[in-house]
Amino acid sequence: MVQVQQSLGPRTTTILGVFVGYIALCRGLRYLRRDRNHAQLPYKTREDFKKMTAEDAWEIVRSFQSLEFPWMTGKALAFALFKTYGIPSISKLLCATQQLGHVEYAGRRFADTSLLIIEFLGHSPSSERANSAIARMNYLHSRYQKAGKISNDDLLFTLSLFVLEIERWVRTYEWRSLTPMEICALGTHWKVIGDAMGINYSELRHGPSNFKDGLEFFEDIKEWADEYERRFMVPNAYNHQLAEETTRILLANIPGPFKPFGKNMVAALMDERLRRAMLYDDPPTIYFKTIKFTFAVRKLFLQYLILPRPYALRYDPLSEHPDPKTGRYHTNEYDSEPWYVKPTFFTRNSPLSWFRWALGGPYPDGKHYKPEGYKIFELGPKKLETQGEEECKATRDRLIAGNRGGCPFAF
Repeated sequence: MVQVQQSLGPRTTTILGVFVGYIALCRGLRYLRRDRNHAQLPYKTREDFKKMTAEDAWEIVRSFQSLEFPWMTGKALAFALFKTYGIPSISKLLCATQQLGHVEYAGRRFADTSLLIIEFLGHSPSSERANSAIARMNYLHSRYQKAGKISNDDLLFTLSLFVLEIERWVRTYEWRSLTPMEICALGTHWKVIGDAMGINYSELRHGPSNFKDGLEFFEDIKEWADEYERRFMVPNAYNHQLAEETTRILLANIPGPFKPFGKNMVAALMDERLRRAMLYDDPPTIYFKTIKFTFAVRKLFLQYLILPRPYALRYDPLSEHPDPKTGRYHTNEYDSEPWYVKPTFFTRNSPLSWFRWALGGPYPDGKHYKPEGYKIFELGPKKLETQGEEECKATRDRLIAGNRGGCPFAF
């Protein structure tokens, strides 16, 4: 050791020591937060999982989505929504409503759908905002359910993707996988959301109400979704129409000459069955290798060179409080179009806004895309903005009275 130090020199040895120490610090702090969070909760064994409350499940999910894997879970949720378009019964209805299949409507519909999901993911299951978002979603679905255009299987499959894609993306691309307790929380959280949506779980192995815990719910819904995809995720022109429009939204910040590259990257992220259902050809092999290499480097970089995100910088895309004058909320980010973004000096002059302006794309100019913000009971198609408020309030109050924060597996 002394000979090595002499050959390297004191300065080099010091720099090397600091670097090695920094790597150990990064890795240690990342796993320390995971272990500390687990130690503070009373869910140490599989037997304990039976007692997990919806409130605790939400806190666990919120922690890894806002602090541990905010970027990856955001992409997983977007991809989960995208993947539903591989089922013709779903894509046909969405094309018929013209809300996602046409450029003049797709941007707002994508934003509104995302906001409703973010509202009930970002707030406690006992909160007014979470239950308002679920009530509004139920109202928007109700007309099509009554007409027999949305089946229970359609809703169950959509719910399954929001559970399964988060776990899959984190396991495949992140610096660590979710722990059994985190997967249990994920299953518990979405099971409670499905309950509030009135989804019937009879098709699942232990359904409709004999699940031991959130982990068993996760395992059952994965088994069912795999079989459902095999049977019903088939090639269809409606699937392709929605895939094209959604890909346009996802690639909104990519300059024109690079959009073909971006489109191939999106196709490479799909599995073979989904690509066939969307009527896409397999991209060149180089795209699969690029994705694998990029995420492998990112995984190592995060695990060994980046300190954990501090709580003060946790990911939160929504305004915490409504505007005191209008009672409306704003969002802090956008994809294709800046819907509901407050036109502050920063949002109008952020690097992204200048970049979008240079590309000729929309940015928060304070004139378009409802810069005044949104009310939860107005989200949805423009023609339904002023409809359903009283029905939504009644549903919200019923959900709140139902103690959604308790344990869904306590019989």
